[in-house]
Amino acid sequence: MKEEAKEIFSLIRHKRWQALLYRPTDNGLLQFLRYQVAGFCAFVSDFFTVFVTKELGLHYLWAGAAGFVVGVLVNYYLSTHLAFAGKRARVSHKVEFAVFLIISLIGLGLTEGLMWVFTDGLGLHYLLSKIVSAALVFLWNFFAKKYMYRS
Repeated sequence: MKEEAKEIFSLIRHKRWQALLYRPTDNGLLQFLRYQVAGFCAFVSDFFTVFVTKELGLHYLWAGAAGFVVGVLVNYYLSTHLAFAGKRARVSHKVEFAVFLIISLIGLGLTEGLMWVFTDGLGLHYLLSKIVSAALVFLWNFFAKKYMYRS
């Protein structure tokens, strides 16, 4: 972990932005940082979709599912082109997307369950429930997807 951090700081110090952001790497810490960026972009897309669809009258759980679809598409694109750039999945591209979708569907189940517990069970606002559940499900998504790619 210390060597991985040194490598990242060296890239920053030498202003090697392309290597920092896009080049394939086996540096697990750098992959995790890139995945945070991908996850943040996916979360913003998901959160915005949840907010808009809920305000248009959808039940918060249906709005959560709509946000999930948008978030998965953004996450898939950014994960494969940013976080795990240049890494091959352990399977074919078709199977890769199917496995990615299964991992994401498990994440959706966790998200929906946590949103229900936080909103209906604990009385939190649905958007706060979305934030808390997204933070918890983030780790599941990263480690499951990291395992899928050769690293």
